[in-house]
This record gives sequence, C-alpha cells and structure tokens, in this order.
Amino acid sequence: MTSLAAYGGLFVAAFAAATLLPAQSEALLAGLVVNGGYSLALLIAVATLGNVLGSLVNWLLGRQVERFKDRRWFPASPGALARAEAWYHRYGRWSLLLSWVPVIGDPLTLIAGMLKEPLWSFLGLVGAAKLLRYLAVAAAAQSFI
Repeated sequence: MTSLAAYGGLFVAAFAAATLLPAQSEALLAGLVVNGGYSLALLIAVATLGNVLGSLVNWLLGRQVERFKDRRWFPASPGALARAEAWYHRYGRWSLLLSWVPVIGDPLTLIAGMLKEPLWSFLGLVGAAKLLRYLAVAAAAQSFI
C-alpha cells in the first residue's frame, strides 16, 4: 500500500467515524502501526485531524439541527439526542472530553453545536480527547510489535 493511500484511507476512516455515520478507525490505525513503515507521529496526527474535522461536521449540523431533526433521514434518534443533551447540560463543555466514546460521543458533538458551544472550546476539548484516544490505540498496537 502506498503511503498516500494509507494516510488518506486513515483520514477518511477517522473522518467518517466521527460523524453520525457508523464507521470505525481504530482498527485501521492499529493495523498501520503494527504493519510498520509509516511515521507513528504522522499516523496519529492524520487520524486525529480527520476525527476532529468529522466532529466539526456534527457541530455544524448541530447549529442547524432544529431545521432537520424531524426528518426521516436524520441519523440520530430523538431519544439519543435527548440523552446527549441531558448529559451535556449536566456536565457542560467538559463532557466533550468523552467525545471519543462510542455511541455517546457523536451525539455529544452534535448537541454542542445545538447548544451553541463556542468553536474554540469545542475544538480544544474534542481535539484533546481524540488525540489521547489515538495515542492510546497506537501505544496498544505497538505493544504487539
């Protein structure tokens, strides 16, 4: 696999995994780490950037969600949105540190947009959470080498 394809594929997988679409990027990152031949720092940076930008899509959707949340094609159920909103109200912006967690993370980033979380704090908290997750995945994968 060429480096461009590996890094590009990882970016796309990480981006998709952070949106409300069902996708997963950790296994790809772990596979690329175990395979070797790629810059570990660049793999982590590409995965983090893709995942944060995917979360930014959710935040942007959240800013407009009132117009779309009742549409049949909308990917989050009213119940999932209500749970994420309750979580967000209870813990505030710090709940975004859990944006990496499957099932709750994506709706949290959408709710952050709905509740008008400032972009600077959104990107900082989500970026830190995603970076730490990919660092942990890479470290775990390296332990198998």
